Amino acid sequence: MFIFSTHLYSRFTPSFPGRCRINAVSHHNMAAIKKTTGLVGLAVAENPHERLKILYKKILNVLETIPKEAAYRKFTAQLIGERLQTVDMEPDVEKLEKKINCGQLEEVIQQAESELFLARKMVEWKPWEPLIGTAPANQWKWPV
Repeated sequence: MFIFSTHLYSRFTPSFPGRCRINAVSHHNMAAIKKTTGLVGLAVAENPHERLKILYKKILNVLETIPKEAAYRKFTAQLIGERLQTVDMEPDVEKLEKKINCGQLEEVIQQAESELFLARKMVEWKPWEPLIGTAPANQWKWPV
């Protein structure tokens, strides 16, 4: 479901009973505002571009603390960098969702929050360091 307003993130505020006035930053193109994600418990993000930019920059900052040769840093930094560039270049929500191709932006925000949590845990766990002891001889055989 979509309603139309003069700005993607404008809000309606009552000015008189039964009437609404539009507080808009821009009066350019008519853009659709999403009313629901259609997913239980997942509210529509008010400012998904800004939220994603903040999360992606935080992830990249955490990745800076991980050694450059660590696989997690290399591959995650590449993906997050590409997504940050996509968010910067695509102002349209629907087009951005299609370009990222991981669901609605609200879901992508949840994924970014999870990735930020994981990146912080990786710094704590340090999986790039050598094992403390020797691994069991049959650890990769199944069934044992």
